[in-house]
Amino acid sequence: MMAWAACFETTPLVFAGLTLLFMGSCAFMSGQALALTWRPAWHAIPYSLLLGLADRFLAYALFHQRLTAPAGFLLSSFILMGMAFLAFRLTRARQMVTQYPWLYRRKGLLSWSAIDQSGIS
Repeated sequence: MMAWAACFETTPLVFAGLTLLFMGSCAFMSGQALALTWRPAWHAIPYSLLLGLADRFLAYALFHQRLTAPAGFLLSSFILMGMAFLAFRLTRARQMVTQYPWLYRRKGLLSWSAIDQSGIS
């Protein structure tokens, strides 16, 4: 428990509820919005950092955690970034296959591949 508090600078319950459920949902929706509007994936980085700041502020304001906790901010931001990139990739794969069904087919959950067009005899 002490290692958890030293690493994330918050309690496990606050981390699960605030960071994973609430801010994780926001990060997931950010990744989806970026993919649906054809923005590049790197745009998720500043959005995730802003969500990490909001996460630290809400932990401070609601649960009396330390506001200036750089380790907690960075770890939360990296987790939120991963969730945003996952949502981006899921949405982009679905988007490419549904928008261009004559060019691409689904290849797993996170990727797509080109359909072989050279099979003309």
